[in-house]
Amino acid sequence: MSFPKIGIVVSTTRPARIGPRVAEWVSQLAPYDAHAEIVDLAEVNLPFLEDLEHPAAGQYDRPSTIAWSERVRGYDALVLTVAEYNGGYPAVLKNAIDTLKQEWEGLPVGVVGYGWGGAAAATGALATVLDRLQTVRLDGPGLRFGEDLSPEGEILPDAPEDAVRGLYDQLLAAVREGQPAA
Repeated sequence: MSFPKIGIVVSTTRPARIGPRVAEWVSQLAPYDAHAEIVDLAEVNLPFLEDLEHPAAGQYDRPSTIAWSERVRGYDALVLTVAEYNGGYPAVLKNAIDTLKQEWEGLPVGVVGYGWGGAAAATGALATVLDRLQTVRLDGPGLRFGEDLSPEGEILPDAPEDAVRGLYDQLLAAVREGQPAA
């Protein structure tokens, strides 16, 4: 098996955001036997649910949806870096998830939250959606402002590197489990 390809998703698109910093930190902790690549939803730039068919049909007609589907299918696993907005996760992440359907089933998806409360409410709400879509959901750490990162997005020395490495271990095990026998 070649190195598993893991997409690290930046779930925010606000002009003043720290998501790219969190995603970069997460990607730098990837093990040597995995290829981590940042996926910035601001660059993906999906319109809100424009396809004529329901996502469950898997018959996408918009170029943006087709490209997003191909991109998600190109990963062996994803790590969602999730900001908490008003007790929930960003709408752009919900849209990116809801734009597709079949692509999520069986896909190992790790979650790293960040916010004042470690994004517990956001990641809890996201867990319900990921479970409904039958992903292989793996919960990672919740980074807290003031403890693990500064409000400006600087990763602090006490940030839980070991927890992120443990999440990668779980993701790679899930990828291996899902591989067909040779």
